[in-house]
Amino acid sequence: MNSSVIISSALKTIELQAQSVSGLAAFINDDFVNAVLKIAASKGRVVISGIGKSAIVAQKIVATLNSTGTPALFMHAADAIHGDLGMIQQDDVVIVISKSGDSTEIKVLVSLIKNFGNVLIGMIGNAQSYLAQQSDIILNTTVQQEACPNNLAPTTSTTAQMVMGDALAVCLMELKGFNSHDFAKFHPGGILGKKLYLRVSDLSSANEKPAVFPEANLKEVIVEMTKKRLGTAVVVSKTNTVLGIITDGDLRRMLEKGNDFTAITAKDIMSAHPKTIAGDAMATEALDTLKANNISQLVVTENELYAGIIHLHDLIREGII
Repeated sequence: MNSSVIISSALKTIELQAQSVSGLAAFINDDFVNAVLKIAASKGRVVISGIGKSAIVAQKIVATLNSTGTPALFMHAADAIHGDLGMIQQDDVVIVISKSGDSTEIKVLVSLIKNFGNVLIGMIGNAQSYLAQQSDIILNTTVQQEACPNNLAPTTSTTAQMVMGDALAVCLMELKGFNSHDFAKFHPGGILGKKLYLRVSDLSSANEKPAVFPEANLKEVIVEMTKKRLGTAVVVSKTNTVLGIITDGDLRRMLEKGNDFTAITAKDIMSAHPKTIAGDAMATEALDTLKANNISQLVVTENELYAGIIHLHDLIREGII
């Protein structure tokens, strides 16, 4: 195959996949609505089953539902008839995914589920199949053809199944009012979790709190900045309100202006009204403020009193950037 043939084959695959997704719009109907409402009203879980590539899709949909507030579990169709049926409880809604809807394992599984009396939702690619006829609700994922040149390997059909599952999950999220705070509860680990729950105070509390009074002389300012190792010192009042900030840059600019530094105090070189952020603000908000003002640190306040410093390096270390 030369490069033009490879590119042509890839583009055809993408086009067929896109058609399989856009074709689902015709199947978002009353059955789809009923499936969403049945799952939302259920006191149990969503048990999703399939075999072959459909089983892999089922596992992905289960993961999406669990992470978005709808309890779900995966049951392989072949294992189900060898003991795993015990995971289905009385109030569970069962979704069986199958392109043909007529495989031996699916037929056996469906008949057993019907005996249990659970609501059965069939996600099918053949509206005349056994699964379609036995299902209480049908989620139609029929595609015109697979991207496979032999029209055999599941490609467009599994894409359609995946997208239908995502549509189901998103509708359930919106119906339940599942928001970013809820999402954070189920995603506490990794960078995504940190962006959702990490607050400014979680980072600033680990830092030193360099502070000087307005009357502090130059030596006291430099000693405080060096001792606390943040390259900055916050000028505070006797009541701990923030008056200004002194950075390494402020010191360099001061040195450029003159030679007599004996009478200089903190209030003479500080930058008044520094950028501040509340300790309970999200870390991502701190990042936005730093970027917008092209600075590397923010003064953290709690109840309008000085509470610490959050530095760009803190955000880098936690992977927020």
